[in-house]
Amino acid sequence: MRRAMPSVLAAVSALLLTPALALAAPVKIGFMSTFTGPGGTLGQDQYDGFMLAVDGEQGKLGGIDVDIIKEDDAMKPEVGIQIAQRFVSKDKVALITGVVFSNVMMAIHRPITSSKTFLVGSNAGPTPITGKGCSPFFFSTSWNNDQLHEAGGELANRMGFKNIYLLAPNYQAGRDAMEGFKRNFKGKIAGEIFSQTNQPDYSVEISTVAAAKPDAIYTFFPGGMGVNFTKQYQQAGLMTKIPMLSVSTIDGSTLPALGDVAVGAVTSSPYAPDLDNPANKQFVSAFRKKYGREPSLYAAQSYDAARLIASALKRTKGNVDDKDALRAAFRTADFASVRGHFAFNTNQFPISPFYRVDVVKDASGKAALSAKDVIFAKSEDSYARECAMK
Repeated sequence: MRRAMPSVLAAVSALLLTPALALAAPVKIGFMSTFTGPGGTLGQDQYDGFMLAVDGEQGKLGGIDVDIIKEDDAMKPEVGIQIAQRFVSKDKVALITGVVFSNVMMAIHRPITSSKTFLVGSNAGPTPITGKGCSPFFFSTSWNNDQLHEAGGELANRMGFKNIYLLAPNYQAGRDAMEGFKRNFKGKIAGEIFSQTNQPDYSVEISTVAAAKPDAIYTFFPGGMGVNFTKQYQQAGLMTKIPMLSVSTIDGSTLPALGDVAVGAVTSSPYAPDLDNPANKQFVSAFRKKYGREPSLYAAQSYDAARLIASALKRTKGNVDDKDALRAAFRTADFASVRGHFAFNTNQFPISPFYRVDVVKDASGKAALSAKDVIFAKSEDSYARECAMK
């Protein structure tokens, strides 16, 4: 057998080791969300929105090959911690994204960020991680929980409500919801009810509201909770007597199950499918074509997360080892958001718009979400000033 000359072997080795010719391994991204239980539709929307961007680049983000590892946290903090540890220690992911529910986010935030692994949240934004608990390794493409409901409080003011009853599930996001609403609402709080997370029957809560006779109610019941509460509220005959103003109760994830029951409802939201900007028009068209349904805010925020990651990977040419450079690339937010204006505050949560979004009948007679007014054009959360990052 003939052997290659040493000089030839050296030349071949040099070529194989040349960065331009070497095959770079895909960037591993862990995707964690809730795919089972009453909140499963939210997680699926998140994942579908993210994968729309990945598939649109034929398995790449920012021109860089990516490997998406999908895991279900089942809305259980202890499961989320196990997944986070596996992502970091076994899978060696460069980034983690997703996460619908705040109880899971609260559990995984510190284990992930303390390992200096970037976490790009696209929904849950619990207040404790927004201010003093902020981290240079966490970015959000959604909002701080309070911020979401500060817009709801302002919308209630504009609608002339003076006396409102508040209802939300008893977990971090529910508690943040009530605090955020009360921060901007100028009227009287008729009462507050924290219900059990994922309970199916709201008859006691509805009876309490009926007896209190407020001007309106304000609800935060995401996923299946929103479907159950809204149907029961309507069946009790209260929808026209005591109007329901909501956030993440009637939205793109729950509207298919509610249909005409939700027509006429008024919501505060960071997103609607009919927002008039080029990025959103392209997103909505592609989402409808691929999945055969309307995109929800969960899908939109996760699509934004994918586009943010794509912009960072493009700037760093796929180098995820230089943490400072990658963080700087994230902070530029060099992508067109489907929500409109998008920039990062000092705590790396968005400065973005919030809208009044009504449920109307579209041209085909189906219930649809439609943006009617801008509540805040460039909303900044109330906790950024407590974050020590610069």
